[in-house]
Amino acid sequence: MLYDVRTYTCHPGKIKKHLALYAEHGFDVQRRHLGEPLAYMQTETGDVNSYVHIWVYEDAADRARKRAALQSDPEWAQYLIRSAEAGCLLAQRNQLMTPVSFFTPKA
Repeated sequence: MLYDVRTYTCHPGKIKKHLALYAEHGFDVQRRHLGEPLAYMQTETGDVNSYVHIWVYEDAADRARKRAALQSDPEWAQYLIRSAEAGCLLAQRNQLMTPVSFFTPKA
């Protein structure tokens, strides 16, 4: 299994606007190509301007195939334009992770 852990940081005061935009224009198209995320969470303490989502893939090839399909979807392209125009995002951090040998993931 390959876990794509994505952390996004929004400009202060913009996270609700960004998540609303994503919920309306991005989430369904992303799930259509990537499947259901393992988690989609907003920070409650600490950096309250950030959120994390985790997508699970069989391996790097599965991730590459699904992400290529997503990137070629015109609906996703429109969401990316809307997101850029809204200007809510400050930073993005992606980590590709695999489970350690003594842990068996449930997802």
